Amino acid sequence: MQAQPLRMALTIGGIALCVVLMLFLLSVYRGVADGSIEYIRSNKTDLWVLQGGATNILRGSSILSTGHGNLLRDIPGIQSVSPILFLLSTIKKGSQTSTVYLTGYDVTTGIGSPPQLLEGRHVQDDGEIVLDHSFAAKFQFNVGDQVVTREDTLQVVGISARTNMFVIQYAFVTLRQAQSQIGYPGLVTCYLVKVQDPSTIAAIRERIRDELPGLEVYDHEEFLRNNIREMQSGFLPLLYTIAAIGGIVLTTILSLILSINILEGRKDFAVMKTLGSPRRFLHGLIFKQGLQISSAGCIVALVLFFPVVRLIERLAPEVSTKTSLEQISGVMLAVWGISIFSSLLAVRRVRRIYTLEAFT
Repeated sequence: MQAQPLRMALTIGGIALCVVLMLFLLSVYRGVADGSIEYIRSNKTDLWVLQGGATNILRGSSILSTGHGNLLRDIPGIQSVSPILFLLSTIKKGSQTSTVYLTGYDVTTGIGSPPQLLEGRHVQDDGEIVLDHSFAAKFQFNVGDQVVTREDTLQVVGISARTNMFVIQYAFVTLRQAQSQIGYPGLVTCYLVKVQDPSTIAAIRERIRDELPGLEVYDHEEFLRNNIREMQSGFLPLLYTIAAIGGIVLTTILSLILSINILEGRKDFAVMKTLGSPRRFLHGLIFKQGLQISSAGCIVALVLFFPVVRLIERLAPEVSTKTSLEQISGVMLAVWGISIFSSLLAVRRVRRIYTLEAFT
């Protein structure tokens, strides 16, 4: 390898790109995971009440009426009932249009509001909207701007964080504003219920099911798990497929370059065998070389990764990433594991080198 600096550079570069791909996929997954469920996690309540058969709000459908809310409030032991309406809505800016996950909530209670505000304030009245920061960055919306959604013109009063679901972003309006979008003021998606005594959550849950048949009632942790499972089922298969392809490419690169090195140094290996070098020593040379190459690729990948991520997020603000030391360590260990496996594939060529080749 020392006699072929260009080949070494290309090999390390190829490994580095594979490592960057793996790190990027994990970072996007963490970003999507947090953006998809952070809204649910932050709006912690005792019970989530939805239409029968609905298990989540990410890809599920639920339609309830204000009458359901009135019946819920009549049940003894319930402290508050907060309606929320989710719907897909189109926002226009000039000739550009994009879809948001419009969230209407009761501004008097504040339950259902954005998890975090980066700029501005929460909505206080109809005609106002809070946009996700990645959506606002992509379409260059700022606090004070006006957006057109369907036939309504709304003023941007805030920019939220932790509300990016990668393929779509949350936007927040008053419940009445959201209901006017669909033309049915009496409809909501779900109710967030708080009870007076936390020890009665299970009992009130069963009472709601008995008195209001046709509804699904989940405690907060169960509902959170439902949405996490739904998010993973839609995204993890794609992640695993691309990561597997990256792993196969990395294994191929390493095994090929190690095999080429063995073939080029065939006579040297034959001489070492003639001099009595043990098999463990010869195999160790291959494993050491594989680990050195993969480690060099990992170092280059770490140098490239963060600038590449910043560039991607600048060009595509809807791409939200989140990186941790655990992710980086996991990828490094995986690369070293692939390096060992590639060395096992390449080391078989050493066994086919005979001592007589030292004299040819």
